[in-house]
Amino acid sequence: MEYSLKIRKKEGRDEVFDHIRRKWLVLTPEERVRQQLILYLLNVKQVPLTHISVERAITVNGLTRRYDLVVYGLDMKPQMVVECKAPDVKITQDVVEQAGRYNKTLHAPVLGVTNGKEHFFFSIDFETEQITPLNF
Repeated sequence: MEYSLKIRKKEGRDEVFDHIRRKWLVLTPEERVRQQLILYLLNVKQVPLTHISVERAITVNGLTRRYDLVVYGLDMKPQMVVECKAPDVKITQDVVEQAGRYNKTLHAPVLGVTNGKEHFFFSIDFETEQITPLNF
């Protein structure tokens, strides 16, 4: 997935416009992945802008953490939690577990991890603790 990001130069560095937070951000490799995913969700999956939350603080095991992206359903309950990494960061079991720890607080039925090159999404049944890979 590759979408045209709104990018500008400011004070010698590239910035990208975040449509969710409605502000310009430093364009890091991880931010590029996050913004590409946001555009995919908006344009392909037709997720309403108001149903996507980006980099918000949550409490996980008594510690404050920040998730990358959460998609909410019509009932405004979390439907998907996604952890984004820079393209040079390999998607490992540790990355999946990091997203899983966030999801213990959020209880979304879909969990995803991506580095922009590799994407892994899973359906989670909290009652049976069954995890099923999804095509996304």
